[in-house]
Amino acid sequence: MTSRSLRWTSAPALAGALVLLTVLAAGPLRSLDAALQGYWAKRYTPNWFGFLDSVPNAVAGQAVCLPVLLVIAVVLARKYRTWHPLAIVVAAEVAFYVGVGGMKILLQRTSPAAGAGHFWEGGVFAHGWYGIAYPSGHAAEAILFYGAAAYLLRTYANPDMRLRKPLAFLVGLITAQSIVVAFYLGFHWPTDLLAGMLAGALMLRIIVDVDRRIAAGTPVLGWQPPAVRTAVPALPALAPAPSRTSGAAVPSAASTASPPAQPSPVPALATLPTVSQSANDLPPLRPVAVRTMSARPGPVSPWPGRRATPFALREHVRHARVRELQTTGKG
Repeated sequence: MTSRSLRWTSAPALAGALVLLTVLAAGPLRSLDAALQGYWAKRYTPNWFGFLDSVPNAVAGQAVCLPVLLVIAVVLARKYRTWHPLAIVVAAEVAFYVGVGGMKILLQRTSPAAGAGHFWEGGVFAHGWYGIAYPSGHAAEAILFYGAAAYLLRTYANPDMRLRKPLAFLVGLITAQSIVVAFYLGFHWPTDLLAGMLAGALMLRIIVDVDRRIAAGTPVLGWQPPAVRTAVPALPALAPAPSRTSGAAVPSAASTASPPAQPSPVPALATLPTVSQSANDLPPLRPVAVRTMSARPGPVSPWPGRRATPFALREHVRHARVRELQTTGKG
């Protein structure tokens, strides 16, 4: 993933896009939502409405995506003997109900089946689950839970680039099909689906960033992750001190200590005779002729893979001359 894509998928960028979309959905985009929303499945393919609702639309629901994430986490936890994958599952559930569910309860936008799509006019007690449609839960679950499963596979299975791209493509495909199916069924306003995708991506980004900070030992909101504890080997037990008996004198350390060793004498170095000779007493240097060899190409061997020798070249020339005489008849 490049640095530009990381900037676009960072938590501040996703949060800013979600806030901007919410402001537009509350005002300028309301007419566009009303124009694009419709129960298209009942109008064009009424016989397929039940199938689309129970199969493709259910892929992004808790009944499917949560067991998939849980199975992957359990397999990785048993294989690597760690609770970390299960902690990611718990974090995804908490992020969905607290983050996405909290936005639903806070904004209280009615769905197409319960109202005109105004904010703060719905509610769980007034309209049930149809009174809290923004952001879309299915779109958020698709990218949050399947993205968490892909993150676990990339973290523990350590796949190469040939597997990383299909994982990202699969998560994007599931998210796209959940948005298209929900729009075709008419359960949400179009901006609900886009907001659900952004909200799920934001929750996933927060989980990944916090998990990587904890793994690196970086403080998270002022909390310092605990250091990894290693087993310290126990020190060997000391021997008990000898007990003092009455009438017996305990020798002191000074009396039992051996006398310090005397340093051995260093033999004197023999004095070397000094040679004093001036530069005039040295014999003159004679010029030496240096022969330079020109970079001529070496002989080409008639046998491939072997270097030609003078004898081989003479034999080759002699045989060529014999063949020439036999061909022309000149002697």
